[in-house]
Amino acid sequence: MKKLVSVLMTLVMVLTAAVALGEAQYTVGICQLVTHDALDAATQGFMDALNAEMGEGVVEYDLQNAAGDSNTCSTIANAFVSDEVDLIMANATPALQAATAATADIPILGTSVTEYGVALAIDDFSGTVGGNISGTSDLAPLDQQAAMIMELFPEAKNVGLLYCSAEANSQYQVDVVKALLEEKGLTAKLYPFSDSNDVAAVAQTACDASDVIYVPTDNTVAANTGIVDNICQPAGIPVVAGEAGICGGCGVATLSISYYDLGVTTGKMAAKILKGEADIATMPVAYAENFTPQYNAAICEALGVTVPANYVALGE
Repeated sequence: MKKLVSVLMTLVMVLTAAVALGEAQYTVGICQLVTHDALDAATQGFMDALNAEMGEGVVEYDLQNAAGDSNTCSTIANAFVSDEVDLIMANATPALQAATAATADIPILGTSVTEYGVALAIDDFSGTVGGNISGTSDLAPLDQQAAMIMELFPEAKNVGLLYCSAEANSQYQVDVVKALLEEKGLTAKLYPFSDSNDVAAVAQTACDASDVIYVPTDNTVAANTGIVDNICQPAGIPVVAGEAGICGGCGVATLSISYYDLGVTTGKMAAKILKGEADIATMPVAYAENFTPQYNAAICEALGVTVPANYVALGE
């Protein structure tokens, strides 16, 4: 018995020392669809919060970027499964879809995903995915974004909705905003493109036929805002964006959230799962609570756009 107690005490001391030295006890795989400000901020917020909750060095991260390719997301997710990571964080809809297809056992938390019911083809989505999936949503009030377009540009009659048709959540957003604008008597036309190779051509077509362009929280546009800005700004066509990163690259205004804060919420959820304090199967998707009307001072000045006093300049 004394020997058994001695062995157990030694084991406890070794484990305690390992934690103290910062040796990782968990491995978390992060699949980020593409590099742009919003997704980068969400990933950073996730890691900062998880480190704060678990302790520095307790979690080891395998951070992989799919460079905007859905097939690469699948390759990354399958590698995470082979490596038997303890949890997968899927940053953006294609990453979530790939992780969901890869495993039904490893906990998966999505972030920067607009509508989980649409992304995962769940009919009558109630707010909880179930199984091994939960996460956070970046869905902003689409009715308020539509109202922003009409508030800033009351003379506008034709609104072009520019988005990537390969992103299910982008399709959802533009469909909702289109209906809202048409209810108010505006003409709203969809301008989908299939991938980044088509952004310039479709943006030019939309620009030629529109008084204002709306872009949802679309990852492909976010990675190609320079292309959109180089077409729309010289033509004098303003862009209202679904999130701050896109607005910073090509927009005049947005009603957006803090993606860093969204990542923090996701990280806190991950900590509860890893600690065994929460069951992901019953964990509802969390939504952002605070939305701020923001404007791009440089583009507003260039286009002669004046925003209401309650708008906050990007970067402030």
